[in-house]
Amino acid sequence: MTAATAMALPSHPPMSEPGTGFRWAVRDTIAMTGRNLRVMTRLPQVLVFSLVQPVIFVLMFRYVFGGAIQIPGRDYVDYLMPGIFVQTVSFGAINTAIGLAEDKNKGLLERLRSLPMSRSAVLGGRVLADTIRNVVIIVLMILIGLLVGFRTHTNLLLVLAGIGILVVFGFGLAWLFALIGLSVTNAEAAQAAAFPIMAPLVFASNAFVDPSTMPDWLGWWAERQPVSKATEAARALMLGGPTAGPVTASLLWTLGITAVLAPLAIRRYRRS
Repeated sequence: MTAATAMALPSHPPMSEPGTGFRWAVRDTIAMTGRNLRVMTRLPQVLVFSLVQPVIFVLMFRYVFGGAIQIPGRDYVDYLMPGIFVQTVSFGAINTAIGLAEDKNKGLLERLRSLPMSRSAVLGGRVLADTIRNVVIIVLMILIGLLVGFRTHTNLLLVLAGIGILVVFGFGLAWLFALIGLSVTNAEAAQAAAFPIMAPLVFASNAFVDPSTMPDWLGWWAERQPVSKATEAARALMLGGPTAGPVTASLLWTLGITAVLAPLAIRRYRRS
């Protein structure tokens, strides 16, 4: 290695120094997050098309199916929109798989592995960038919800807490799709592998209809799975009602998903 090349690479201190490894991991993660955000800003059509699908679902359920779905004691649009928010961050997490698979297919991950940087920073930067993107999309979807008649029935602090639940849940799911993205060969395969996982989570949930109207076996699943718990928490915080139980259940699901899948994704990256 020439002197010029050596100066071009980050000079990480020895990892054995107390606290040094963690500080550099944080710094590398921030750098990778910035890199991924810059890529997103150069492709604004990705953000636009990310909004198309949830907007279609809003219009379809609000104006096509909404008249046939009755929710006792609540306007259907108010019941619907928190489910749409959770659906949006759930399907948005698939972009983590697609982005990593594309980087892997282009050989970018191999080049990053050759640099003296934290191995977790590549995945952490991708997940954090997609989380920031989710925040933007959630805010835009709330504005769209207001246009079709959605109204919150709590205070601003609880609504912001509901947005926080959505963002944290999307962060947890992103680790699942990071593992998928590292396990397939290209972006098309990542998208194909992700949909069969998301479909039973999103559509067999309480996001659009009351699980009590489903067959008993399906209702049992719909009442207990993570998407339903996140939706219950968002509804409680935005529309009112008991919040402790739904919020705790959603956070426990998110913590469990992250605790199991984040280490598996990092290990997969190190071994790939």
